[in-house]
Amino acid sequence: MPFTSQTILQSDYAHFPSDCPIVIDNGGSNFRIGWAGETNPRIVFRNIVQRPRHKATVISNDAKEAYNQGYPYHEALVTFPLGERLFSCVRTKIVAKNLNFLFRAGRSYGLICLDIIIGETVTIVGDHDLALMKYFDCTRSSPRSAFDSNVVYQFEIMEYILDYGFERLGAEGSQIDHPVLITECVCNPVQSRSKMAELLFETYGVPSVAFGVDAAFSYKYNQQLGICDKDGLVVCPGFTTTHVIPFVDGEPVYKACCRTNIGGFHVSDYLKQLLSLKYPHHMSRITWEKVEDLKMEHCFIAPEYASEAQLFQKGGKEAEDRTRCWQLPWVPPPVEGLPSEEEIARKAAIKEKQGQRLREMAEAKRSSRINELENELQGLEFLLQQLESVEEKDIASFLSETGYISKQEIESSRAKVSQSLRKAKGESKGEQVETEEKADPSAAEKYPLINVPDNMLTPEQFKEKKKQLFLKTTSEGRQRAKQKRFEEELERERQNQQDEEKRLENPELYLEQLRAKYQELSVKVEQRKRQRTNGNHTNGNHNFSGGVGRGERLNAAQKERMRLLTTAAFDRGKGEDNFGARDEDWQLYKLMSRDNDDDEEGPDADEAELARISSRLQDIDPKFASKAAELGLSQPVVEVPSFRPLTKEDFQIVFGVERFRCPEILFHPNLVGVDQVGLDEMAGVSIRRLPSRSHGLEERMTNSILLTGGSCLFPGMNERLVSGIRMIRPCGSPIRVVRAADPVLDAWRGAAVYAASMQFPGQTFSKADYYEKGEDWLRRYSLRYTL
Repeated sequence: MPFTSQTILQSDYAHFPSDCPIVIDNGGSNFRIGWAGETNPRIVFRNIVQRPRHKATVISNDAKEAYNQGYPYHEALVTFPLGERLFSCVRTKIVAKNLNFLFRAGRSYGLICLDIIIGETVTIVGDHDLALMKYFDCTRSSPRSAFDSNVVYQFEIMEYILDYGFERLGAEGSQIDHPVLITECVCNPVQSRSKMAELLFETYGVPSVAFGVDAAFSYKYNQQLGICDKDGLVVCPGFTTTHVIPFVDGEPVYKACCRTNIGGFHVSDYLKQLLSLKYPHHMSRITWEKVEDLKMEHCFIAPEYASEAQLFQKGGKEAEDRTRCWQLPWVPPPVEGLPSEEEIARKAAIKEKQGQRLREMAEAKRSSRINELENELQGLEFLLQQLESVEEKDIASFLSETGYISKQEIESSRAKVSQSLRKAKGESKGEQVETEEKADPSAAEKYPLINVPDNMLTPEQFKEKKKQLFLKTTSEGRQRAKQKRFEEELERERQNQQDEEKRLENPELYLEQLRAKYQELSVKVEQRKRQRTNGNHTNGNHNFSGGVGRGERLNAAQKERMRLLTTAAFDRGKGEDNFGARDEDWQLYKLMSRDNDDDEEGPDADEAELARISSRLQDIDPKFASKAAELGLSQPVVEVPSFRPLTKEDFQIVFGVERFRCPEILFHPNLVGVDQVGLDEMAGVSIRRLPSRSHGLEERMTNSILLTGGSCLFPGMNERLVSGIRMIRPCGSPIRVVRAADPVLDAWRGAAVYAASMQFPGQTFSKADYYEKGEDWLRRYSLRYTL
């Protein structure tokens, strides 16, 4: 069953007399507090503390008003409702006027301890409420315990826990005027016991204190119920440790007790590790609280671990029946059916509307661009008209004001703007070429200094002539390339038009001819590539395996480059190295860098034709891709990774062998790296440690073995412990293992019954006794359980 906290604020604290003891079961997992003589504890919560940062400060309106009025600060406890629960805020530096304060002399007190004004951290005791997580940031904090193994050593955390326990019990004053009976572990160190006594005496003003062992209280309580005898063993697998305590004549023999550092915490942690490794994509779901619930609901103790593991290894129906499945939240993806005609029409209307809007935007942008270009063109033409009316001596100053260097630059800008304007208006390329030819001035007008001899030019004119010569050469080359591309495009359109006419006349014959031409060109291109790589013949070694020498793999340009390098090396190899001193030496670099590799050249006519036919076949022949793949000429197809939609099974956590593998560490701690004995061997060790070992005493011990503690609730625990102890005892020895009436609460109930007896005050000690007798007496202090 999942753990449930009981933290309802009690209102009958004042009804109990001052001599009625308060019973505290201070366990490593849970903290229980209540009144002596009752059957159940009043308050139960996790024995942990968490200190996250709060995201927002909550201050009551009265506190804000009083703070704004300048009243003095006080260390106080303020209670205010949030939802259906009552939370407490302490150490709040706010004012005391018009507020319902519960003073405790600066004590940290309650479920939430927060500094409202400074707003640094919040202390949450016990289980955190998920509704509070929107107010607190828990990313930098984790739950902390006051225990190291089963010994209290963090008394600051223990103080928060006791504060909350007493406050929930209903204590309102600054003193706890009731005797306190608190449980501790077996053979608790005197330092921990001394610090606990000082905390109860100095902080809470407790009149008297008594310490007792939780497992001993559980054994005595079950002895009164007739479940166990006066002589026997109590096996207590707790949260972090496991104890075995022998009882002789109703009193524990601490010298013969045994402890192992394995408990329920390690079982839960082991289960969490196994599930996290098995399902790494669901680690966020595998929380500590959920693992605790899975452990208590589904884990069991295997009668024989090896045979049980072998059963799951073989598989089968029996193993499948013992497997459990945890279904995580999962929502099936929506199934998309075929759209209806109305849906198709609606999407088409939306698409048409969006297209119309885009066309309107493009038209508006085009009109704006045309207006800009026309204005710019008019400005350039007006500038040229003004330049014609300017005298020759004032041309330089006029151009410097306009930002242009020469008239040719203005004309070049006008030509570019005119071309952009024609392109923006959507003229065809033929019309653009014709217009450019008409508008293009002659070379004599555009470059007037080219035909002038050099001796007739000034140095500035000579520089301008070089510039005009460079511009003319570049412009002519650009015009030739443009004309070539235009002619190739016209030829391609003409050829495609002819092919389309042939295809329409006889499609089957056209397709067959196209395939044959494609086959012929592909073989031709492959042969040429092979010749470039391997050469035309084998090398001089007559290597018929296909290997060739370096020289036969070179083409003509590469061979020429090698010849030039070799010649230069032989010519310059002797004497002083003065290569580069003459101008003709540098011509060698030009020869070597000119067309020296066929790989850098563009594709030849056959390759271009092959690409055109391949593109044509892809358009008209649906089987062309597979045929090209058979020939090995097509591009490699990239395999798209198959995507499998997530199903319900992907959100299932299945655990079979983990059900008994995790609790097995109670009997074999070496599974998690703890080199200690298990429960069955611990019982034998405790029996061997008894001061007086008689055969009758050992038989009485094994005949009354009590299992208590939260970790003994696993199914199969009794049978497994019986079989383990039988293997270490003589044949025929009586062995009886019983479970406590309530392994979780019997320790507190036994302590409550013990504290309600008339002889209990004689087992306590006061603050005066503690300071008078000192720690040495406290080390020898031991509670007598048989009153």
